[in-house]
Amino acid sequence: MKKLFYGLLLLASLQTQAQENITFQKPSTEILALADYVRPPQIKISSDRNWMLFTFRPTYKSLADLGQEEMKLAGLRINPKTNMESSTIFFDKIALKKIGQNMEFSDFTGMPEKAAMANFVFSPDNKRLAFSNTNESGTALFVIDLATRNVKQLTAYNLNGTLTAPFQWLRNSSGLLITSLPKDRAALLDPSKDLPTGPIVSTSDGKVSQLRTYQDLLKNPQDEVNFETLVQSNLELVDLDGKISSFKDKAIYTGISFSPDGEYVMITTIAKPYSYVVPVSSFPQQVRIYDRSGKEIALVNETALTEVMPKGFSSTRSGKRAWHWRSDQPATLAYVEALDGGDANKPAEFRDALYTLSYPYNGAGKLIFKIKDRYAGVTWGNDKYALINSQWYDTRNAKTFVVNPSSGESKLLHDRNSQDVYNDPGDVYMEKNSLGTYSMYIDKDKALFVGKGFTKNGEFPFVDELDLHSLKKKRIYTAPASELQERITQLVNPKTGDLLISLQSASIYPNYFMKNMKSGKQVTLTTLENPFKSLEKVHKEILKYKRNDGVELSGTLYLPAGYDFTKKEKLPLLMWAYPREYKDKNTAGQSTANPKEFTFPSYGSFIYWVSKGYAVLDNAAFPIVGERTKEPNDTFIEQLVANAEAAIDAVDHLGYIDRKKVAVGGHSYGAFMTAHLLSNSKLFAAGIARSGAYNRTLTPFGFQSEQRNFWDDPALYMTMSPFVSADRMKTPLLLIHGGADNNPGTFTLQTERYFQALKNLGAPVRMVILPREAHGYVAKENIFHLLWEQDQFLEKYLKK
Repeated sequence: MKKLFYGLLLLASLQTQAQENITFQKPSTEILALADYVRPPQIKISSDRNWMLFTFRPTYKSLADLGQEEMKLAGLRINPKTNMESSTIFFDKIALKKIGQNMEFSDFTGMPEKAAMANFVFSPDNKRLAFSNTNESGTALFVIDLATRNVKQLTAYNLNGTLTAPFQWLRNSSGLLITSLPKDRAALLDPSKDLPTGPIVSTSDGKVSQLRTYQDLLKNPQDEVNFETLVQSNLELVDLDGKISSFKDKAIYTGISFSPDGEYVMITTIAKPYSYVVPVSSFPQQVRIYDRSGKEIALVNETALTEVMPKGFSSTRSGKRAWHWRSDQPATLAYVEALDGGDANKPAEFRDALYTLSYPYNGAGKLIFKIKDRYAGVTWGNDKYALINSQWYDTRNAKTFVVNPSSGESKLLHDRNSQDVYNDPGDVYMEKNSLGTYSMYIDKDKALFVGKGFTKNGEFPFVDELDLHSLKKKRIYTAPASELQERITQLVNPKTGDLLISLQSASIYPNYFMKNMKSGKQVTLTTLENPFKSLEKVHKEILKYKRNDGVELSGTLYLPAGYDFTKKEKLPLLMWAYPREYKDKNTAGQSTANPKEFTFPSYGSFIYWVSKGYAVLDNAAFPIVGERTKEPNDTFIEQLVANAEAAIDAVDHLGYIDRKKVAVGGHSYGAFMTAHLLSNSKLFAAGIARSGAYNRTLTPFGFQSEQRNFWDDPALYMTMSPFVSADRMKTPLLLIHGGADNNPGTFTLQTERYFQALKNLGAPVRMVILPREAHGYVAKENIFHLLWEQDQFLEKYLKK
């Protein structure tokens, strides 16, 4: 009995020692100088390209921000006081600049105090800017008159932005349609206090399905009531004087879209029954068309609850889907319907078909085009030309067809691997048409494409002219080679050749310029400063190397400022990576890394540590290739190790590193990668794994790009689980996870259970749970502490 007592005391002592009562820490001076910066503004351009909007927000949120009341229902996270999603990013300051003028305006009359702004939308006529402002009592609509810079509050703090944007402009810019809180909104129930009236029962009708794991789902009848209470809205019209009139009564609105001519509005609503196994996007839906007065014209579609889905990423739900207005016509609907029942495993000559439906929106739709693969979008042009895209996941194939919507005649324009970045044709240029919506620009049967221009030799953005009749292309502009990287933000005017571009380098922050692609002349629009001055003299290069099977790899290598390339001090190396799946070696070997891209350090990489004397290989390529009938994950671990070994060999060959002092890290699937590398190789001295999934039996119906389920190949799921190989983990590992991770598959439990296994098996492991953080981290306290943890860990295992 005495032995048992002392044994229990010893166990209690060990458990106590395993926990650290630690307060939030800040990283070292070098890292803090980079992490504690002022975030540059985000930029938005008006559709007429006359106004440039600058939106400013705090660099980080705070723990207090994350601690606000939150309801987790039907896959949503809702703040019940503000009636917005909890993850909404708010801006506290704005500025406006008239393009072509040097004046920048940040003084506005009537701005809300302690602004928390979001949802910035220019009016269709570009004379006003609407935005929402949120405070403790809710969310309200404000509008700025751009000519006078006067700000007017148009609604009370009663907007509802939980499922849709809380407002949208009418096509004629005379007012807005808003989603507002019902006046009879009930109080929320407290499930912990409300006595249940019966058990929770779920049933299956025996149909085979393949549903991923989801978080934040409805769990009981009380959740259903609270979900309905939070997401129900009234639809109301508000004019520019703030006069409000009713449009539609209380319902759960998930989609609101005006026809191009503004005469009709398509509204999608959610109906019962709700589900405890899928999020709100799979609940029953109804699509109706109304006229401007709110009179119902037609019920055009009803979708049942979708709890059963065929296997495969190229599968979709049965029935009509992808409802939208044809942008080149006043009021014509378009939709897609699966011809194979949505089942990618079922043999079929044609998988999908695109239809249009005209007023009065009843009866059969007009067939526009049948698609042999799965529909992937349409760009409307006019009665002669539209671009229709298709894709098939298993082969990574993507096609684009030039289709005559009137006759159905078609020509194949592109047939390519969707992952082939070197042959990406770019995006077709869209222009605002006479209806005020965007459609394909067509001038004398010619369209324009704007591409990023990735090549083996660098990044050279381009503009191509396509003859839609002959399908011949002509390159009319290519960004010139320069010390600065040019990127095309927008084609502003195809007639004059004006482009909105950005220019940047590793040490020059991206700034905007108006450039004429014919004359080459450019005008400066912004002069934003580099917020990371201490990295200006850091050495940066794109390192290219090969894997043992010949696959070409690359990564961005950083060396400390002043590194002596003659003496070549042996530095510890930090490698940050994320595995990606490919179907062929050629596309797997393509690189978009660019030495002229601005070096923007963030908690999402190891770049901070170049300021502390480490070599850093950022975004090291970790392709996982499965050619022809083979799946990438069939040799996942072998390819991981080969990728890592090739990267270390490449940097070591240059003489920069001590290969006995190499650490690897990654976030999400990169964390999963890190755990495998430490268990299945002896290449690393330490690893950092953040917000990963380590037991694939907890994601039994597929994960990442894996379509097979656990019962198709149990051995694969076991092999792919670092949890199963935890007994082989002997390398120091730092595990970090957000305490409120909402990403499908990466439950916080994944890290907690993996840590318990490693700890009990004697592995050198440390676990840090960041309070209130979701899958990505946003709170200043947590991010600074994360950097401190990583810094202490790396100093311990790579510097000493």
